[in-house]
Amino acid sequence: MKTGTEKFRIGLAQMNPTVGDLKGNVRKIRRTITEAKRLGVQLLAFPELMLSGYPPEDLLLKPRFLADCEAALQKTASAARGIAVLVGAPEPPSKRGRNPFNACCVLFRGKVAARYRKINLPNYGVFDEKRYFEAGERAIVVNFGGIRVGINICEDIWLDGGPAPFQVRRGGARIIVNISASPYHRRKGPERERLMQRRARENGVFLCYVNLVGGQDELVFDGNSIIAAPDGRTIARGRSFHEDLVVADIKLSGGRAESHRSRSLPEQAPEPGRTLEVVDLPALASPVNKPAIRRRLVKHPGTHEEVYEALVLGTRDYVDKNGFSSVALGLSGGIDSALTAVIAADALGAGRVNGVTMPSDYTSDATLRDALLLAENLGIRLFKIPITGIYESYLESLGDIFAGTRMNSTEENIQARIRGNLLMALSNKFGWLVLATGNKSEVAVGYCTLYGDMAGGFAVL
Repeated sequence: MKTGTEKFRIGLAQMNPTVGDLKGNVRKIRRTITEAKRLGVQLLAFPELMLSGYPPEDLLLKPRFLADCEAALQKTASAARGIAVLVGAPEPPSKRGRNPFNACCVLFRGKVAARYRKINLPNYGVFDEKRYFEAGERAIVVNFGGIRVGINICEDIWLDGGPAPFQVRRGGARIIVNISASPYHRRKGPERERLMQRRARENGVFLCYVNLVGGQDELVFDGNSIIAAPDGRTIARGRSFHEDLVVADIKLSGGRAESHRSRSLPEQAPEPGRTLEVVDLPALASPVNKPAIRRRLVKHPGTHEEVYEALVLGTRDYVDKNGFSSVALGLSGGIDSALTAVIAADALGAGRVNGVTMPSDYTSDATLRDALLLAENLGIRLFKIPITGIYESYLESLGDIFAGTRMNSTEENIQARIRGNLLMALSNKFGWLVLATGNKSEVAVGYCTLYGDMAGGFAVL
């Protein structure tokens, strides 16, 4: 057993993969491995299901997709030379199993040296993992020439009965690496960090947590990867809502993390994680003649700033990952469409945003002036399509049926639906994604027009 103080350089690669884009994701992983090696990183960790993107959902039901993931993993492993790499990937089902596993693969010396299978599968809120995955049963500790690293995945660290205490007590882990795909909600970053600090104190280890970043359908992943010391201090923190490579030197004292020796740990782990596998691998090369790593703690954004950044990231990734070149939205002069336009311009650039104003006889001059001023300030294109003639033709067509009735919200909603039709016509003709501009409160109480202001492919607000 080694004594004294050892310095271990770890990297956390919070990346933004695209679901199903195996070639693109592999390129991203390999580029980051090259950068990490330049910095002298000994162990580099990528987020949960980085290889396939998260959540892959029904792609996991396709045997060909799982086979392609396995081939992509082998290609990725070939880049892991002079460095150890942890990559999240789906693992094909075992002979006895029906579903694949959510795995963390240890890549070393050009090969897949070990795999950890996620034990605790969340099945609440936005998670549906028990539908797609089999649960793992065995905890794992990788011994890199005397430096023991416990590996687990996302929910495994959130639950009090997770495998980490067992990895420390029975496996001698001095470092725990958790690879994760934890979706954003307001103030999730600080909440998550407090938990990781607590887990580091409870177990007396360095807790290295790497999180996914990016948008996928209705989900946004915020990054905020962290490294917490055994005393609970955060010694490194990644950016919010941006890709980042978080690199830190951690100092290991003695044969195990000194601060956990006097701590009382649970006597046993839960059933599924009670079996332990220790994988012995050669020591990792020391980062000699490499640049020193300065301590880096990126600040958490304020509440309003983080919500705005989440909306920008979610919009950008939905548009880009679905292959749209541009977006269109109706500009009414109101605050909802204005905010949607600002978010779109920040997410995509003004040149990819098309505003459309569609006045009728009921549209005020102030509304038109506001829409024009907004477009000028943002530098986006603005198209004006009057709807008076179309509206009158609707009323004429409905005249006999509506005879003897009083004008009410029906006629008002016709205008909204005409505008929705025009926006969708532009979408079909030019391939623009229509952004719906209604807000969540309006949808919740029904203060909106079905097939009108609710029309669109993506509801930003």
